[in-house]
Amino acid sequence: MLGKAIGGVGAWIAGAISAMGYGGIVLLMAIESACIPLPSEVIMPFAGYLVSTGRFNLWLAATAGAFGSCVGSAVAYAAGFYGGRPFVLHWGRYVLLSPEDLGRAERFFDRFGAPAVLIGRVLPVIRTFIALPAGIARMPHLRFQIYTFVGSWPWCFGLAYVGYVLGRRWDTDPRLHAIMQRLDLVVVALVVLAVAWFLMRRVRRRRAA
Repeated sequence: MLGKAIGGVGAWIAGAISAMGYGGIVLLMAIESACIPLPSEVIMPFAGYLVSTGRFNLWLAATAGAFGSCVGSAVAYAAGFYGGRPFVLHWGRYVLLSPEDLGRAERFFDRFGAPAVLIGRVLPVIRTFIALPAGIARMPHLRFQIYTFVGSWPWCFGLAYVGYVLGRRWDTDPRLHAIMQRLDLVVVALVVLAVAWFLMRRVRRRRAA
């Protein structure tokens, strides 16, 4: 059932981008950057696949992804700026944000200061939550948005480029079909186990608290 749910999320992402075009990329990346667990690792590669079909432009797709990251990060920034740490911790549990996740992002921000927003946009976990400590620390909003866009764009471009290359090779390289068929079950199994472990860890921490 969990595998079907994950597949459903992927199908929903593909449908949103197909129906809304660049606006779909902006919307989905905004959701992901607002600390809601929606994987950019699915969003941007599918956008890249549509580049290979001629529907999207690679540079515009990456720019739409980075712009969406700015929109969503502005929401998370505002939560930290106006609500402070207690507000973030209280409401963060509803999007599976743990105190440990926030603490990790805060330590990264404390270590690097404002450039942490720029660097953190290409780091797993940190990239999702880095806007929160930036808001709590009341980092200047314009600088925050500039760093978010500049840091997000290479991440979005890289993921979209992977989707573009795979899309170009899908119909021309039979070896790719064979490799993907062999890896499909392994990838699904790993994703299911990772999500199950993630949820179980959150539940145990809440019970312990």
